[in-house]
Amino acid sequence: MPLRASDLLTLTREGLYCPLGDFHVDPTWPVPRALITHGHADHARAGHARVLATPETLRIMAVRYGADFCGTRQEAALGAPIRIGGVTVRFAPAGHVLGSAQIAIEAEGVRVVVSGDYKRAPDPTCLPFEVVPCDVFITEATFGLPVFRHPDTRGEVRRLLESVRLFPERAHIVGAYALGKAQRVMALLREEGWDRPIHLHGAMEKLTELYKREGVPLGDTPKVAAAERKDLAGAIVLCPPSAIQDLWSRKFPDPVTCFASGWMRVRARARQKGVELPLVISDHSDWPDLCRTIRETGAGEVWVTHGQEDALVHWCGTQGIRAKPLHLLGYGDDGEAESEAGPQAEEAAA
Repeated sequence: MPLRASDLLTLTREGLYCPLGDFHVDPTWPVPRALITHGHADHARAGHARVLATPETLRIMAVRYGADFCGTRQEAALGAPIRIGGVTVRFAPAGHVLGSAQIAIEAEGVRVVVSGDYKRAPDPTCLPFEVVPCDVFITEATFGLPVFRHPDTRGEVRRLLESVRLFPERAHIVGAYALGKAQRVMALLREEGWDRPIHLHGAMEKLTELYKREGVPLGDTPKVAAAERKDLAGAIVLCPPSAIQDLWSRKFPDPVTCFASGWMRVRARARQKGVELPLVISDHSDWPDLCRTIRETGAGEVWVTHGQEDALVHWCGTQGIRAKPLHLLGYGDDGEAESEAGPQAEEAAA
């Protein structure tokens, strides 16, 4: 009997499970063996007995959870085949954050690709997304509605710099997720010519230093000291999204509150969060790129995970592609799939 995709991956309480390899992908509970797509807290959790991930993702997990975040770990080199039980797995770039990867699982000529989170837009801090032809493509759908069409990211960064130019007496406080988004904004600011310090909330410090050690040029990024906040007129300050509404942000001179997120396309969200300057900067694919990616994989079947699943399933049907929603639990869908609280105490650092 020919192998079916459901023989390669099935859904369990912990998430996607490969019976032939006896491992889970991005499990939401501790498991004996986990393959991790990237370091965001809703995909990479501590407590697994064994973890297989890219070297960068393993280092990110160690920074976030401590050196003993799992029992044993194994590095996955991009593109290299790894035999696990009855299947072969390969990791390919996902373009989401540093070290992010899709995971291809193959046996008897059948290939399933788990996308993890991904984007197609350029990002100077990580490798670009690589299309992996497959029979079944498991895609995220964080922004899986036709209304979501992300603007050019560099244009959004230029809007921030123009606001700084127009209001030199005010500090610009930019809410951005501590892993990936914050470093991407810093790198783009540097590419657009901002050569002054980029000041950081304490929650950004460790991961930003990790990016620097990985060779990402981010320039001078000092941690904000409490006593100096009143002196930062004209400065750009990055902090976790939750901090832009905290007392912490009110100590700056007449702060301009900004938020870098794909959700800033929705004006009601910007108003709800008290954002004066919304910056539509997303680390996830928008609707056109989700559709384009599905077509380019050549997959005859698509499984849609966390996000706006139904719309993308319907679109696949109009293209003659079999599709179904997975309704995976435990993954973020209210803020670019990264909890604003972050893992454990990370976002509590002042």
